[in-house]
Amino acid sequence: MKNELGLSAPMEGMPDEHAIQDFLEVLEKHRIDCEKQGKYEEAELARTRLEQLKQHEESRRRDDLRTQQLAERMGVEEAHMNELSEFNEIWDRKSAEFEAHAANLQNTLAERHKQEHQAHMEKLRRETEPRTPRWSKDLLNLRKIQETLAKMKKYAEAEKTKVQADKVEAQEHAMWKAKREARIAALEEQFLHKQQLEMGGLMKRIQSGREEQKQARKAELDRLLQRYHNVKTQLECQQRIIQQRLEKYPITAPSGTSVSRPASAATSRAQR
Repeated sequence: MKNELGLSAPMEGMPDEHAIQDFLEVLEKHRIDCEKQGKYEEAELARTRLEQLKQHEESRRRDDLRTQQLAERMGVEEAHMNELSEFNEIWDRKSAEFEAHAANLQNTLAERHKQEHQAHMEKLRRETEPRTPRWSKDLLNLRKIQETLAKMKKYAEAEKTKVQADKVEAQEHAMWKAKREARIAALEEQFLHKQQLEMGGLMKRIQSGREEQKQARKAELDRLLQRYHNVKTQLECQQRIIQQRLEKYPITAPSGTSVSRPASAATSRAQR
């Protein structure tokens, strides 16, 4: 009977949980029978072996539970890291696409502004009044005197008058050109100011879109982290319950834990 019940030698191999439980029940029954029959030596051997097996089984269950729960926690961490990696990949791509589109809008507007500015300057050069100098009465009178002296063959006096008229004409031409250039510059400044306002409006809309995207990314990240926190907290709570149950009922307590893993970002979006 000793050999049949394994009283004098350890069990070989690693029997499953149900087989061990059945064996403990048989061994306990054998101890009680030996006690009733007055076989105290066999009863003591059965009791000792029973205690050894219980301690061994409790230790094995604790080790198995630690290994299982560590694997479950690592599984949650791995799922979270995968979800976080997927999240960053998606949002980095969205950000890159947004910046590329924004740069394209700016370049397109800048090119249009360049062409419009060039066309506007050509128009200003062509149409800004006065398009030609308006000579003074004094200059016109000097030219008239110059022509009269030339007709009278008074060339020396005509030359002096011409030199004087040329000097006056140069001064008036310079004044006309300066005033016209100043007017063109003022009109150009007004035109450029309008273009700057248009570009500023575009940049403001781009920045607003950038901020909206930033806030949307932060909000989704907060939801992702909250889901991870909830799953982790739920797992830790369930694992503590299992640990406490194992400490209280070391032989009969179940060792499994069932916790939902955090869904990936793609799965969450699909469900929404």
